[in-house]
Amino acid sequence: MYAISLGDDGAELRPLEPWQAEEFLAHIDRGREFIGQHNALPDVVHDLESSRAFLQAYAEKAAADAGRICGIRADGKLVGAVILRRMDVEQRTAEAGCWLEPSAVGRGLVTRAARVLIDWAVEERGIHRVEWWVSSANEPSIAVARRLGMTRDGVLRESYLYRGKRHDEEIWSVLAPDWRASRPVS
Repeated sequence: MYAISLGDDGAELRPLEPWQAEEFLAHIDRGREFIGQHNALPDVVHDLESSRAFLQAYAEKAAADAGRICGIRADGKLVGAVILRRMDVEQRTAEAGCWLEPSAVGRGLVTRAARVLIDWAVEERGIHRVEWWVSSANEPSIAVARRLGMTRDGVLRESYLYRGKRHDEEIWSVLAPDWRASRPVS
């Protein structure tokens, strides 16, 4: 299996697959409360069967060229993930997302991993517009969107019902020409 280095600290990005369901569940369990503040994933992945089903759904998305999931590893341990929740190669649009367990926060892992995934989507799959949908209350995820050079397109007021409460959702995006222009020259 391939791994992409995320820097000098040994962090790496690797695909997540259904056979890793047990490790994925353990990761979600470690971060369940933290991840669940803004992300419904802990409500979906609650046992080995649901963990396997979640990863299988992404395997099917990858096979259909409609999405991806990649695990973020620090010191060999799964600590988070970045995803292309949806990807439409015909329309050349995608929606990216992420999460981390608490032990991995503050190291820039999501920003570095999202850069790799977005770069792949733009350069390898020809995606023109990458979106980042985020609860207005999720300040760390909004900070990632900013660090990625995204523009806030707007706010969908009370559009997201989560755990019985309505939340505003922000949509951030980056277009392929802006993405390419913002990359460091090598």
